[in-house]
Amino acid sequence: MPVLNDEVPSEGDFDAGRRRGEFDSITPEDFIRGSGGAGRGNPPGWLGRDDIDRARRQLPIAYVEIVPARTDDLGRISQVGSLLCVSDDGNIERTLITGRVLFHETLREAIARNVAKDLGDIALPMLPANLQPFTVAEFFPTPGLSECYDPRQHAIALCYVVPIAGDCKPQDETLDVEWVDPRGGTMETFLAQMVNGHDRIVRQALAWAGI
Repeated sequence: MPVLNDEVPSEGDFDAGRRRGEFDSITPEDFIRGSGGAGRGNPPGWLGRDDIDRARRQLPIAYVEIVPARTDDLGRISQVGSLLCVSDDGNIERTLITGRVLFHETLREAIARNVAKDLGDIALPMLPANLQPFTVAEFFPTPGLSECYDPRQHAIALCYVVPIAGDCKPQDETLDVEWVDPRGGTMETFLAQMVNGHDRIVRQALAWAGI
């Protein structure tokens, strides 16, 4: 019986042009850090701008969406976080931690990498032992098909509440991280500033947490 690693791919296979053993030297940390290890640049499976734009026009894209939270000594949510970012049109928007799941990357690695990308390496996310999402959000590039809208793509996002235990130092395109008491009077204002369905995801997260 042929073994998977010994199968010879046909020309039409996605991995037909990939060398055998290309992933052998890649570690989970390479994906979390966004590097190929030993200064080789991005890991195999990282798509360039033209490739990801073409994929977004043709395929649903797998995402993780993370509601950052501060918890008390009993593990109850005491604060919910959001990111202030500059949108493509130059406006300041309030959003959540979101990012693609890369090829050959586990969900756990994708969550850790995207938290570090936005909040810094010392945010210390407390990843759950069970990676069951509290909901799955469907973002469409066509307004009106769903409460969740993304003009770039059709994205399927697995949504998680992730407690943050460390210090947050905004990275990349993140300008600031703001926290709010989910039981306080400013929560509705906080949610009203989130667009394209992210407010709905936060509401679902709080309901899932019993708030």
